[in-house]
Amino acid sequence: MAAAAEAVPECPRCKKPMPLCICDSITPIESKISLLILQHPQEQDRLLGTARLAALHFPNAVLKIGLSWPSLSKALGRRVLDPSRWAVLYLGSAKVADIETDRDIVAIDHKGRAEENQRGILKDIEGIVLLDGTWSQAKALWWRNAWMLKCQRVILGPTQPSRYGKLRKEPRGDGLSTIEAAAMLLSSLEKRPEIAETLHASFERMLARYRQVQDTMPEIAPKPKKKDYRRRKRA
Repeated sequence: MAAAAEAVPECPRCKKPMPLCICDSITPIESKISLLILQHPQEQDRLLGTARLAALHFPNAVLKIGLSWPSLSKALGRRVLDPSRWAVLYLGSAKVADIETDRDIVAIDHKGRAEENQRGILKDIEGIVLLDGTWSQAKALWWRNAWMLKCQRVILGPTQPSRYGKLRKEPRGDGLSTIEAAAMLLSSLEKRPEIAETLHASFERMLARYRQVQDTMPEIAPKPKKKDYRRRKRA
């Protein structure tokens, strides 16, 4: 099946096999908050991954593939004067459910405790960093890039599970796809629900296309393995 999938031409933009491409329906989004997605080299899931799809929505989004970068500025490709105004989404062992708060986005310190002045911290965020990969891959990215400690770490407490459903099993209820994490963060921080609506719509189209191809071309979109558990970035 893998060999058959490799023989199918891929889209030069989203890098997915052409039968799974939804690039023609991507709606551009202008965002005040910058988006940087760091993808672990071994992640690159062409079929169900959403990192590139998320980045394609934002004209100035940056997607980098690698293990480490000397600084936020090097990873982003431009100078960043104050890394503390950038948020890094990394769950680790922290859970919003374990913190006494009614917020679904929580800024935490290096010990996993909620920061004081949540409103002020989140209001000043000018960029977000998303780590794209499995749980262990996200952890590797976090520990290999010490500059992330200069940024504001945040965690999410979504009220609904990932839209992946049975296509990709999440072991934790707060595990989201990269595009869902981007939707939650950007729409909330910018107070623009239409950002989430647009990103979620694209994700739903991607999943619908995948299920359709599963029925017509199973060699390209295989059924998920029973133990395909994914501990995802958002972390």
